[in-house]
Formats: sequence, structure tokens, C-alpha cells
Amino acid sequence: MQRWIYLSLSSFLMVGCMTQQPVYRPLPKPKPATQKPVVKPDKPTKVHKLKEVQDNNFDPDYMYPETPKRTRTQTKTDTAPVNVAESMGKEECIAMIGQAKFDKYTQMLGSEDAAIKRCILLKSMK
Repeated sequence: MQRWIYLSLSSFLMVGCMTQQPVYRPLPKPKPATQKPVVKPDKPTKVHKLKEVQDNNFDPDYMYPETPKRTRTQTKTDTAPVNVAESMGKEECIAMIGQAKFDKYTQMLGSEDAAIKRCILLKSMK
């Protein structure tokens, strides 16, 4: 009896797997895109006559009016800007960045004043 159970189960399994096989169908090939012909419009049949333009009514004062130029007024600040260049000298700059970098900035920028300005910029960024 057990043999018949195992035999029937295995046969059901085999039959079930055989019917579940995927069916491969070829995909339809895409059709190439075709362009529609361009239809050109017909030439106009009516001949238009140009109108004469009256150019004697040109007034340059109306076309190009002179607008008064506004002068910009500077807002006055309560405190005067502090000149940082006077507050930093060569010695302070060398003490801050070192002699090698000071010489490098002097050579790169062309003068000691420019190197001192660079030091002021670095100091303000800190």
C-alpha cells in the first residue's frame, strides 16, 4: 500500500512539473519609424501693396527724453574705518607668518607693502 502512495505522489509530481514548463513565444519585431512627408504651404496668390509711412512726425524729445541723473549719496557711518595697515608692521607680520612666508609673499607680490597687506588679510580672516 505504501508503494502505491509513493508511486502516485511521484507521478503527480512529475506530471505537475512537466505541465509547468515555460512556453517561449517569439516577440513581435518593432516596426521602423517612418517620417510623414512635409507638406509645403502654397504661395500666396494675392499681391500686397506696401503702405507709405509718415516719418515726418518724429520728435527726438519724445523718443529720447533726457532724464536727470541721480547722484548717489553716501551714508555716513558713525565710526570711521580703522586703517589696519598702520597698525601692523613688518616685524608683526614676520612674527605672525614667519620669515620664509614673508619673503615668499614679497617675491610673489612684488613689494613688502603688498606682503604686509597680505598679512593684514590673513589676520582679519582669523
